[in-house]
Amino acid sequence: MNNFGEKVSFIWSVADLIRGPYRPNQYKDVMLPMTVLRRLDCVLEPTKDKVLEQQKKLSGGKVKNVDPILCRVTGVPFYNTSRYTFEKLKGDPNNIAANLTNYIKGFSTRAREIIEHFGFEEHIAKLDKADRLYLVVSKFCDIDLHPHTVSNIEMGYIFEELIRRFNEASNEEAGDHFTPREVIRLMVNLLFMPDGDILTTKGIVKTLYDPACGTGGMLSVAEDYVRELNPDARLEVFGQDYNAQAYAICGSDMMIKGQDIEHIAFGDSFTDDRFPRHKFDYMLANPPFGVEWKPEANFITREHEEQGFGGRFGAGLPRINDGSLLFLMHMISKMKDPKEGGTRLGIVFNGSPLFTGAAGSGESEIRRWIIENDWLEAIVALPDQLFYNTGIYTYLWIVTNRKEPGRRGKIQLVDATSFFKKMRKSLGNKRNEICDDQRDEITRLYGMMNAECGMMNEHVRIFDNQDFGYRRITVERPLRLNFAVDEARIARLKETTAFASLSTSKKRKDTKAAQAEIEEGKRRQKEIVAVLQSMPSSKIWKNREEFLDELKTAFRNSSFIIPNSSLLKAILMALSERDETADICTDAKGNPEPDPELRDYENVPLKEDVDEYMKREVLPHVPDAWVDESKTKIGYEINFNRYFYKYTPPRPLEEIEADLRKIEKEIFEMLNAEC
Repeated sequence: MNNFGEKVSFIWSVADLIRGPYRPNQYKDVMLPMTVLRRLDCVLEPTKDKVLEQQKKLSGGKVKNVDPILCRVTGVPFYNTSRYTFEKLKGDPNNIAANLTNYIKGFSTRAREIIEHFGFEEHIAKLDKADRLYLVVSKFCDIDLHPHTVSNIEMGYIFEELIRRFNEASNEEAGDHFTPREVIRLMVNLLFMPDGDILTTKGIVKTLYDPACGTGGMLSVAEDYVRELNPDARLEVFGQDYNAQAYAICGSDMMIKGQDIEHIAFGDSFTDDRFPRHKFDYMLANPPFGVEWKPEANFITREHEEQGFGGRFGAGLPRINDGSLLFLMHMISKMKDPKEGGTRLGIVFNGSPLFTGAAGSGESEIRRWIIENDWLEAIVALPDQLFYNTGIYTYLWIVTNRKEPGRRGKIQLVDATSFFKKMRKSLGNKRNEICDDQRDEITRLYGMMNAECGMMNEHVRIFDNQDFGYRRITVERPLRLNFAVDEARIARLKETTAFASLSTSKKRKDTKAAQAEIEEGKRRQKEIVAVLQSMPSSKIWKNREEFLDELKTAFRNSSFIIPNSSLLKAILMALSERDETADICTDAKGNPEPDPELRDYENVPLKEDVDEYMKREVLPHVPDAWVDESKTKIGYEINFNRYFYKYTPPRPLEEIEADLRKIEKEIFEMLNAEC
């Protein structure tokens, strides 16, 4: 990493050359593609003459597919048949624009397609017109970005720092395309930890996928980890991203590493899944936090409704303003069958997916689906201020369909929020970092697992899957009403929609018929009021059935038609008031009717009997309550902080008073000194 800061500073200084024609928020449109092009140029330069010589031999046209032949010459899955290199471009300042365009078009087809996602060609003319293009190309000739000089890991850091600086300069989000490498390394450690023996097998080949790969940091770190563990192993990496620049950087990086370029795809993983039939051994992702999925809503909702569990989103849909859990469901759909070795995946979330959504909501149903299938292995709480674009706490989920025997039916929580060191200089919102020793300690804590549930130490808790589930029960209490026909309640009736609508008409074209309908309605209103006023105004009925009988009798005695059921219901509601001393209102079967205003909800742990809970927590306070079992819902949530809460007793009152007296004295002395 000796050259990291130096290289970044150099490229940043080149950006100053385009000040004027470009604003700070536009610098990355030039600097990122130029950095990629220079790195590719450095890779291809040693074999340039051999490629041109081989191309000349193949120019007869007898060989239709020259790609394999020319790639064997370069040693990487791409080549360039233009006669130019950066040094040769530098030698012809008058034709720099045309020559650079020719150089880009000289790349092999797939490589050129990746580079074109930068949209750089439109900037060539702009830079040339402003007399900046030659200056930029010339300066880039002075930097050596060959992998022998700048490692792949180092190059990843360079791109990340450049993106952060460019975005920070334009007041944009600084970390949308990458995850801090120490976080990725931790994720990789936990993901591969149980498979140490497997990954050391000679000639082993495994696959890894990232559906929001950004610049490819997770893919690179995972690949390097496996290579360190076993030089004979091969990790084939797959990635997709909808950000054109990030995709181009990732694709270029994978080309240089010799990965199959077809494994890096451009597009929205939700609406344009480029690996629909693939299953993977491992998966990693750090999807955007709290980003709405409204643009993809129609597509995702349709798949959810039409395909159910046969598609990716059968378990449920989260709220529209946070699509994080959609990524997890998408990844779960790509897990291998356990009979074929299964899959392990790691994904970074903010706190929302842990607990957002009540029982029956999309988020809760997704958590329920994952936990009841015994896929959630562990959650690790990470320190705050760890990411470039946010200072919030984040959580690493480990999900797998091939848990080790000792972990089956269990979920491990690891509190790693205190495992960090302060950075000497903050980078955006990133003020903390996880050092190597701390990463190793978190990995060790994750490895602590036994069949016992509960506290293993202050940083580790083990739970049964059911510990996170609960029943959301609906607690009902009986409806008790009294009834009266005094003027106040009759006035309340007149304000109801059902009563007022009697004197209205929906006939718009036939005014005479409409007026006749209105007049008939007014007459009907007067009849109803007259009937009510005929009843004793001072009497209060405490039984609904008795009042209803007398009400119907009053209508019969007045020779008026008894109102229909909906109007009669409105009359009863307007003339009623809640009364704890009144009789319980019952339905046609004699069952108590619930009072919506007294309705309450309780969350009962799955491991607890609902009847016992009611006897202990509810009935001592409201003996007439009951549970409407038809409304019971199962929910799951993981209130992480609750399990690691540490009570800190308040300071003694005497100590607080002493501090206050001291402060008062200091203030008094300061005031006297000023006087």
